[in-house]
Amino acid sequence: MGADGAVGAGGGRRRTKLVTGPGVLLVWLYGVMTVGAASRSVYQIATEFHRAPLAYSLSAVAAVVYVFITYTLVRGGETARKVALACCALELAGVLTVGTWTLVDSSAFPDATVWSYYGAGYILIPVALPVTGILWLRRSRAVAPAAS
Repeated sequence: MGADGAVGAGGGRRRTKLVTGPGVLLVWLYGVMTVGAASRSVYQIATEFHRAPLAYSLSAVAAVVYVFITYTLVRGGETARKVALACCALELAGVLTVGTWTLVDSSAFPDATVWSYYGAGYILIPVALPVTGILWLRRSRAVAPAAS
């Protein structure tokens, strides 16, 4: 088995496909979240950055994370799967940290981020998406063929 794929039936490498079944929905949702977070942060940074620089910067970070996860899911392969898994874990940590921070000290955020209140402004998708992504990516890992 190669670093970026699984061994196929003919002994050749095939790329671990991540965009199958639930993976299609994940890519679609991450794509939607990318557009939402990116457009929101670009507008807010361009027009109102002085009001809430931390919140708007965190929304931009969320957009970058979403772009990267979307790309790795579409790219496929074992290396991309591992990178996407790490990014989903990082995203979940970010959502939980920012979500808790907004509950504990809402004055630190004069305006909401994508991850504020665990993504309540986005129907809690920001907290559900990395959990779903982690479960899917763990399930879709390449299985080594049994020794003969």
